[in-house]
Amino acid sequence: MEKFDVAVIGAGAAGLIAASRAAELGAKVLLIEKMKTTGRKLAITGKGRCNITNIAPISEFIKHVYPNGRFLKAAFANFYNDDIVSLLNKNGVETVNERGGRVFPKSNNANDIVKALTDNAIKQGVEIRNNCKLEQIKIENSTIQGIVYSNNNKQKTIICKSVILCTGGLSYPATGSTGDGHKIAKTSGHKIVDTRPALVPLETVEKIDKKLIGLNLRNINAVVWSNGKKTAEKFGELTFIEQGLSGPVILTLSRTVVDELIAKNNIEISVDLKPALNEQKLDARLQRDINEYGKEELRNLFKKWMPSQLIDFTLNRLQLDGDKLANQLTGKERKKIRVFLKDLRFKISGYRPYKEAIITAGGVSTKDINQKTMESKIINNLFFAGELIDLDAETGGYNLQIAFSTGWLAGSNCIKIL
Repeated sequence: MEKFDVAVIGAGAAGLIAASRAAELGAKVLLIEKMKTTGRKLAITGKGRCNITNIAPISEFIKHVYPNGRFLKAAFANFYNDDIVSLLNKNGVETVNERGGRVFPKSNNANDIVKALTDNAIKQGVEIRNNCKLEQIKIENSTIQGIVYSNNNKQKTIICKSVILCTGGLSYPATGSTGDGHKIAKTSGHKIVDTRPALVPLETVEKIDKKLIGLNLRNINAVVWSNGKKTAEKFGELTFIEQGLSGPVILTLSRTVVDELIAKNNIEISVDLKPALNEQKLDARLQRDINEYGKEELRNLFKKWMPSQLIDFTLNRLQLDGDKLANQLTGKERKKIRVFLKDLRFKISGYRPYKEAIITAGGVSTKDINQKTMESKIINNLFFAGELIDLDAETGGYNLQIAFSTGWLAGSNCIKIL
C-alpha cells in the first residue's frame, strides 16, 4: 500500500491551499478530487470572474460571517486577504480591487485562479489524483490510519497520518459538492448542523412579469418581514428572475429568509425604491413633477421615477390608467404611487434549490473543531477546511477567504505529528 503523510480530500479552494501548505512544510501530500479536474466550483464563482477575497479588516470581515465569525480569528491571523493576493501574484495572477472592497483577477477569468492554485500545489510537490472518490477514512483508537478511495470502480487504500476534509457543501452539486464530507464526518461522531441553501434566489407568490426578468434595481433598500416583524435589512442591488427575486441584496437576505421559511413563518420582502428620500420629501418631489409635467401622460411621467421596464408593472399593480394626464391624478392616487415607491411588497413562497445556491449554510459544527488548528476535537489528525464547516458569509469575497484561511491553517497544523 502507498504511504503519504497527508491526504487532502477535495481539490477546491480550501483543498488546493491546504495541500500546498502542507507540502511546502515538507509533508508528502496526496490530493484527491472526485471530479475530472480541480477547482470546478472555483471556476464558476463570481459568474466566472471569481471574487477572490475582500480587503475589509478582520474586525469588519467577521461581521459578515455566520453563525460565528469569531471562530475564524486564528485562521485569519495566519493567512488573510493580503496573503492570498500575494500568493496569486507570485503565481502569475494580477488582481484588482473593486467597489465594496472586492478583489478580482485582473483578467476577470476565474480559470486563472484555478490554474494558479493548481500549479502552485504541483510546484510544492503535491500529487493530485482526479476522478477519485473518498469512500472511507480509516480510524483506529480515534486516530487517523488512512483512507480508502475509488477510481474506475476499483478501491485503493492509502496509509497516511493526517487527513484534511475539504469536500465542500451541497451548493452547485454538478461541480462535485454533494455533501460527501458531511456524511463521513457524521459517521465519525461529529455533529452536523442542519444544512440549507444560502446566498440563494427567492421565489415569490406573485408571478414576475416577463418584462421585469433581468431588470436590475440599483441603490434600493430591502427589508425582510416575518409574520409582520422586521427581521433583516440590506441596501444594494436587486434583480428580477423568472421565479422571483435575486441580486446581491436578496442573496444576502436569503440566509434569514430560508431559516424563517423553514420555521413556517409568513415572509414578505419590502423594497424601497427611493431610500434617499423620506415620505415627505418624496411626496414633494411627486407633487413638483406632477405640476411641471401635468399635461404629459402618466406613463411618460413615470419614466422620471423608475426604469421603463417597471412602468407597466407599476400601473397594473396600482390599477392606474397610463394614458391619463398627470394633472388629473387625485391626491389618493398620488399617495398610492408614493407608498409603492417606498414599500413595494413581495410575498415569498420559497427559495431555489442547491444547484442555484452560491453557498451552503450549516455543516460540521465548529464546536467539534479546534479553531486554532482546524483539527477535530473527536478524531486525532483529522482536519476540516472550507464550506463543509458550519460557516457561511455574505457575498463580496468573504466565503472564498474562509476557504483559503481555514485550508492554510489546516495545512499548517496537520504536519506537526510527522
